[in-house]
Parts: sequence; C-alpha cells; structure tokens
Amino acid sequence: MLDAIRWDTDLIRRYDLAGPRYTSYPTAVQFHDQVGTFDLFHALRDSRKAQRPLSLYVHVPFCANICYYCACNKVITKDRGRAQPYLQRLEQEIRLVGCHLDPAQKVEQLHFGGGTPTFLSHDELRQLMAHLRKHFSLLDDDSGDYGIEIDPREADWSTMGLLRELGFNRVSIGLQDLDPAVQRAVNRLQSLEETRAVIDAARTLQFRSINIDLIYGLPKQTPDNFSRTVEEVISLQPDRLSVFNYAHLPERFMPQRRINSSELPSPAQKLEMLQRTIEQLTAAGYRYIGMDHFALPDDELAIAQEEQTLQRNFQGYTTHGHCDLIGLGVSAISQIGDLYCQNSSDLNAYQNALASAQLATSRGLVCNADDRLRRAVIQQLICDFSLEFAEIERLFNIDFRGYFGALWPQLQGMAEDGLIRLDRERIEVLPAGRLLVRSVCMVFDAYLAQQNRQRFSRVI
Repeated sequence: MLDAIRWDTDLIRRYDLAGPRYTSYPTAVQFHDQVGTFDLFHALRDSRKAQRPLSLYVHVPFCANICYYCACNKVITKDRGRAQPYLQRLEQEIRLVGCHLDPAQKVEQLHFGGGTPTFLSHDELRQLMAHLRKHFSLLDDDSGDYGIEIDPREADWSTMGLLRELGFNRVSIGLQDLDPAVQRAVNRLQSLEETRAVIDAARTLQFRSINIDLIYGLPKQTPDNFSRTVEEVISLQPDRLSVFNYAHLPERFMPQRRINSSELPSPAQKLEMLQRTIEQLTAAGYRYIGMDHFALPDDELAIAQEEQTLQRNFQGYTTHGHCDLIGLGVSAISQIGDLYCQNSSDLNAYQNALASAQLATSRGLVCNADDRLRRAVIQQLICDFSLEFAEIERLFNIDFRGYFGALWPQLQGMAEDGLIRLDRERIEVLPAGRLLVRSVCMVFDAYLAQQNRQRFSRVI
C-alpha cells in the first residue's frame, strides 16, 4: 500500500494548485509581530516543566557562491572572516536559550542547515559544537539523529572525518542536477566525482544515513537529461532522496532573476520529469514517503510511516515530531508546544539584538484550539495518507462530521474524482491522490482563502 502511486495526468492537471508545504500548520505566512521574546521564554518554561526532549536547528547563512535557484536565507561572500562575528552572536543565543532549559532535556535531533554549514572552518565548527554541548544535553552514544547539509564543493575527506568526530551521523547533499548545461544555467558547477567522494567518505566513516536533494524544473532541463541524472544518483544508493519542484518566483527571490525564464521547461515537460523519476526510483526499490521524499524500505522514515509514527515539522518528515524544536541563528524557526516563533531574517538585526543581550525573536504565532485540531488532521493526512475520524474526535472532543460539515462537498468531490476514499469513519488518500496530498490538506486549511496563493509553489 505504501509503495503505490498511480499516475493520473488528468487528475494532476486539475488539482495541481499552488499551496503550502505544511511543514507547519498554521504556516509561516500567518506569523505576526505580536509574538516576541516574552512568549518564547514562557514556552521554554513550559518545555522545561514538561521535560520534553529537544530538536535543535542551527542556521549558518554563508555561501561562497550563489546558486540562482536558491530561495534560502543566505549571505554570499568569499570573506570567511564574516563568520566570526556571526558565531559570537550565535553563541550568545545558545547561552541565553540554553539557560531556560533543563539538562534532563536530551537533544534527540540536531540539524545544521544554511547556507553552507561547511563554510565554517574546522576550528569554528569545533568551537560551535563545544558551545552547544556546554549549554544543551547532546547525546554522546551516537543514538541521536545529528545531521548536516553538505555542499560537496565545500567538503573533503578531512571535513567528513571532523563532522563524524563531532557527532554528526547523517548528511544531506545538495546535488540538484548533474548536466553541465543545467549547472551553468544556475551557477552551480559540481561534478559527479565530487559528490561521489563525499558519499564514499560518509560510508567509510559510518554515517548512518545519506540524503541527496534533486530539483526538477530548472533551466535547460529536459526529461531525457534529468532521467540520466536520476540514474546516476540511483547508482550512488542514497538512503533518502528529496526531489523538489523548482518554483520560479523572481519577484520574491532576487537570485532567480538571473535565470532566463525562456530556458525553463514547460509544465508538460516538468510533469514528464516527475513521472519518469517516480518510475525510476520505484523500480530501484525506493518508497514514496510523500511530499517529494523517497526512502529505501529499511530507512527510519519508511518504517515510521508503516508504523504510523511519522510526523512533519520545519525540517520536513521526521521521527522526532514529539520533540520541541528550537531554531538558532538568523531566520531560524522554533516550534515549542503551541508556540511558533522566528528570529529576524535580517543578519544585522539578528546580530544587533544579541549584541544588546536580547534574543532576536521577530514574529510568530500561538496556536488556538482550532489550529491544534486542524494541525492534527493535516499531519495525519500528509504522513499516513489516512485519517481516522474517531481518533480526532477522541483527542479533541468533537464530532468530526459536524465540525467540518462545510468541507464535506469538497471532500465528496475529491472522492468522486478518485483522490480519496471517504466514508463515515475515515479518509484514505488513494494511490492517484498521494502526489496531490497537499491539495487534500488544503481543504482543511482555515487561512488559505485569505492568502495570496502566489506566495506558494505548485503541488507538482
């Protein structure tokens, strides 16, 4: 059941709408500036009292080179010295947040993202990890999920050895595409050999898991040349793959203005790329987890989905959704109980706040009862491809049909179209609807009607 995806072009064309990726509900679009440091301290106190385990996200914004497709919060610079003042402020934030938590709260999950985390020197990485260990209870027995994003052009065997020594046991490798013409069009020249060298090092050093990121819809991509990239990637045998749809939003992301829009593949070509990719990965034994993610059957994500314990947070699919997520660094987002809060996305504002011994919290949201209910519904659909009404009714003391009565016509329409199976007891996302699960979740989004859909990527 979990492997099955049925490709239905007509259904995809009808339901391929722009909408959120639901790494949270409500989404970050709903964040507002009425949430600040006081709310964060209050949430940290509750976390401490409840002794909830932790997931840490650390944002390192620096990159030596710009990739034109990138929509991340980053600072492009060749000056490695720019990292030092940032690290000083990041260490202040680690200290300020850490003192509000209990040493008994273990860090089950750690992720360094960016930017390019390996922009930092070996000494800087050592210093940062030492500071984290001083103020948070990191695990020493290699049982945690401690991951880092790797640009193979910024890492070698000694870097991989250092990361393993520091406690990292998962790597996520940005690849995007192997075709030289595509790489030139997006300003990311990266050979297969560079990527293979990092993967060989990770395997030799016994990293537990390797993820590779690909993007379809980039300039100069064709179904044939992207298919060749996918074949090469399969030969590298990563444990997980993320295959993202490129969303061309040059009005929002300045680097994308350097992409020649006339060189972008057509919607029909993008659909063919995705269809062929799914066929190739499925034939190679990968399972579709959902929302662009694939994993081998023995991977923790695939096992969690089988056991219906898979969850989703700002780091994507996770087996650690029960943890409070604490974001550290510029633009980083935290999810602590019912609080979402985000640091300033402006590097100077972030650093100035911490220079004044203040946290850089700039916006956020506190979930209300309706948010919590809809969050649980969307989580179950997007992770399990099914939803048992009785479970939601038990958790939230509601009558499901009564509470969501106004949505029933939309759900019935999706059932008639073959996206879902709907009866009095449950919703099941059918094989033809699994690629479109975001569209099913959007039915339950109370905020979507008020939002500008142009802020979001399309489902496919």
